[in-house]
Amino acid sequence: MLYMLLQTDIAQAVPVQQEMSYSLIEMAAKGGPLMWVLLALSIIAIYIFGKKWWIIRKAGKIDKDFMNDIRDYVHDGKIKSARTLCSKYDAPVARMVEAGLVRIGKPATDIQAAIENVGNVEVARLEKGLPYLATIAGGAPMIGFLGTVIGMVQAFFNMSNAGNNIDITLLSSGIYTAMITTVGGLIVGILAYFGYNFLTARISSLVYSMENATIKFLDVLGDAGEAPKTE
Repeated sequence: MLYMLLQTDIAQAVPVQQEMSYSLIEMAAKGGPLMWVLLALSIIAIYIFGKKWWIIRKAGKIDKDFMNDIRDYVHDGKIKSARTLCSKYDAPVARMVEAGLVRIGKPATDIQAAIENVGNVEVARLEKGLPYLATIAGGAPMIGFLGTVIGMVQAFFNMSNAGNNIDITLLSSGIYTAMITTVGGLIVGILAYFGYNFLTARISSLVYSMENATIKFLDVLGDAGEAPKTE
């Protein structure tokens, strides 16, 4: 009986710790107004990545026998048929080759300059929007850190106003809230950073294919003696 009473007293003396758990949405809500800024940046980053990924993927779709068919048409003097083949593909390589076909009969330097001009325009179109993604990758962590600093200032301000009634939970809760913005900023920044590098690598691969196609086309013209525009 005495043992049971002691156990009851001990149980009453020791406070029961309540487990606290938060969902991601609840944690994000505690981060303050800057979390809305990070949310907007994440939506913009996802939109840019998805749009550019689709454009780059579409730009790389072209028949592996495309240049062989162009070579056959040029050698046979069927320039119109070669241009018709180019118009079937919505790809930078096809537009560059078509620009060269239009100028067949002119000096090789003029043909190469025309192809390079089209190529520069195509590369600029592929890279459009990437600077925004790079800005988000670098700016999101800074915004998160700014939120943390603001939260820390508020936490210490509340402690100074508390006077002698300082509670450790007052500081810990403030720090907890402040650190959420840093986590959010890092998540958005890291995802944007990897997305930017992925798209840049894909564009570099596509530019290499464009340069390779240009060289092959100029070789075709050289072998064919720059065939005339008649069929």
